[in-house]
Amino acid sequence: MAGQSGVARRSKITINTLNRMYKHNEPISMMTAQDYPSGLLVDRAGIDMCLVGDSLAMVALGYESTNPLTVEEMLHHCRAVARGCKHPFLVADLPYGSYETSPENALHSALRFLKEGNVEAVKLEGGEEMAETIRRITRVGVPVLGHVGLTPQRQSALGGFRVQGKTAKQAQALLKDALAVQEAGAFMIVLEAMPAEIASYITQRLHVPTIGIGAGVECSGQVLVQNDALGLFDRFVPK
Repeated sequence: MAGQSGVARRSKITINTLNRMYKHNEPISMMTAQDYPSGLLVDRAGIDMCLVGDSLAMVALGYESTNPLTVEEMLHHCRAVARGCKHPFLVADLPYGSYETSPENALHSALRFLKEGNVEAVKLEGGEEMAETIRRITRVGVPVLGHVGLTPQRQSALGGFRVQGKTAKQAQALLKDALAVQEAGAFMIVLEAMPAEIASYITQRLHVPTIGIGAGVECSGQVLVQNDALGLFDRFVPK
């Protein structure tokens, strides 16, 4: 059935929907948005999940990296996206510096994003070292999307935007991180910039969905930055 706008109506995507898709091996789609128009595009395209990613620091605000983005800037963009993106499951990145200092600080930030940003879950970067933080946030009912592999907020420590997991030792570390994030309570994990074989193996070892970006086709789903997908960001072109 079509609504007044001519767009077919569809049910709201929830965590239960995503879990059901995962159990039935249905691919999960995710795309970023940074304002009302881009949120509306994600909604009307029938995409399952919308991520208000900290990539907006670069593609929308012109920063050189994601790190300068503040909580207040991010909340502003979350509210705008939420006005247009009604059906996908809506997730926001916690900005750099808003969750690393302590689990309590992270919980405070996460609650602000649900209450003031009108999102349904938060995403944070890191593996085993962030397990207690994820556990603290999920303990009060805030869903957490994990993120291992290339973690852009830490790109300086990683030597730039480089593929992770190229050696057996690095691959084992990625698996260990993913398992720790899963056991801490993350409902899903983003795997970024790693060999497809490693991402596939990690996906097989987990019992939560994985979302790949530059990690091959064997993940439970894929995510793209909307500006990259549409060719609207020309500072650099991802592979």
